[in-house]
Amino acid sequence: MVRLYGIPNCDTMKHARRWLDAHGVEYAFHDFKRQGLEEALLRAWIEELGWETLLNRRGQTWRRLSPAVREGMNETLALQVMLENPSIIRRPVLDSGARRHVGFSETDYAEIFA
Repeated sequence: MVRLYGIPNCDTMKHARRWLDAHGVEYAFHDFKRQGLEEALLRAWIEELGWETLLNRRGQTWRRLSPAVREGMNETLALQVMLENPSIIRRPVLDSGARRHVGFSETDYAEIFA
């Protein structure tokens, strides 16, 4: 089963969910802000995608981090920050079964579900 990870009020999440619904793709939605995120799963994402890909440096959560934390960011610190503040994870994270994908683009989703 396809799983979509993120938070419901994110505009990018809304676009992804609308696209999946419009194309008849069944999926389970996991609100990682409300339901949390297991460390083992996040570690697997980091191994597959890289912590730099998962870390959203554009959002308010990033800007609220202290300058020392932002400047000292590395994989270990990123894991800790993402577990404590799942809102800092770039959205959506789509688990298509075979692979994980970060972000939303109609073109990418069309290729994933072709």
